Amino acid sequence: MNLIIFDLETTGLLPSQHEIIQIAAVKVKDGRWDEGEYFDSYVRPENRIPSFITKLTGISQAQVADAPSPVEVLTRFSQFVGQDATLIAHNGLRFDMRFIAENCKRHGIPVRETSALDSRAFSRKIWGGRGGHGLDAVLGRVGVSSKGVRRHDARGDVQLLAQAVQYMWERLTPSFSNCPVELSVGVIPALEGA
Repeated sequence: MNLIIFDLETTGLLPSQHEIIQIAAVKVKDGRWDEGEYFDSYVRPENRIPSFITKLTGISQAQVADAPSPVEVLTRFSQFVGQDATLIAHNGLRFDMRFIAENCKRHGIPVRETSALDSRAFSRKIWGGRGGHGLDAVLGRVGVSSKGVRRHDARGDVQLLAQAVQYMWERLTPSFSNCPVELSVGVIPALEGA
């Protein structure tokens, strides 16, 4: 099973009002993170980044001023994903996938369906209702340290999430050919010529 573990940083929490400012992703093949298969880009928003978002993420207006447009970055991200990968993000169905869908709609980008899942589903299946399922709680349970990694920066969070997903998947099933949690459907930009 081909997996794309990804994370977004945005200017706020509402996909209908806020914008993507960073995307990072890694490919996981046969249960192993391929460090050579990495995607990372800032995204130039139409509006200024709020100061509280800069404090949280470390992403400044200067860093995104000359970044590619949302259309360019989302198109490149879709090419990185390829044809048959499953997208995984933490809180991905309620947050990340909704931001991608809304940005495609806002910018008139044709879309295609892709399988997707929220990595919190692994946590819930393993630990039930105990202790919450935020990324920090999951990292603590699986023994992944965020020391030296900038949290709320998509590049750092995606590295941490890849390690956590690998641990949880292996705990649920030794095989990476079948997903141990229910898959959902999301949308990403359509591939040209497909």
